[in-house]
Amino acid sequence: MFMDGDGQHRPEDIGALLQKLQSGYDMVVGVRGVSGQANAGRYLANSIFNRFASWMVGHEIQDLTSGFRAANRERFVEFLYLLPNGFSYPTTSTMAFSRSGYSLGYVPVRVMPRRGASHIFALRDGVKFLLIIFRVGTLYSPLRIYFPIAFILAMMGIGYYAYTFFAQGRFTNMSALLLTGALVTFLFGLLSEQITSLIYKRDRM
Repeated sequence: MFMDGDGQHRPEDIGALLQKLQSGYDMVVGVRGVSGQANAGRYLANSIFNRFASWMVGHEIQDLTSGFRAANRERFVEFLYLLPNGFSYPTTSTMAFSRSGYSLGYVPVRVMPRRGASHIFALRDGVKFLLIIFRVGTLYSPLRIYFPIAFILAMMGIGYYAYTFFAQGRFTNMSALLLTGALVTFLFGLLSEQITSLIYKRDRM
């Protein structure tokens, strides 16, 4: 059982999380509503992180950064090596559980006013959250990162080739560089995906 030490989480809600966990889930997260966010900016940032993380893992994540959660201990210790030394264990554990195929449940909870000042800063810690999302994403599904980059490079290469073909009637080195970069990036992503699948299969055996 995890909960923050700033007085926001109510011990009375622990029973609801444990009941949900005992129904067959590997991790249950207490979902905060709009009123449970520190401010409108924090709510908007968390909404963006939730959507981005959901796309990365291929499953809906309702509250990526909530520190109020219950988890199966045997499942959780599998990802201890991934957890950072800072405060962002909720982000890492949520993505790791979801991407590994473990079941995630969600329970709406009421959040109390915070006691003390928050140590989270929007710009600095927002970048950290994004890096964590990318880190876990590359560990479990690298092609979801490599493919969009390869696609953008390919579109730039095709677009630039179309421009130079109609304007100058030739195929330029820049077009070749962009298209080659797209191909190499895609192949790296495909290779990383296969390596990840083999490691994941080996660890599950």
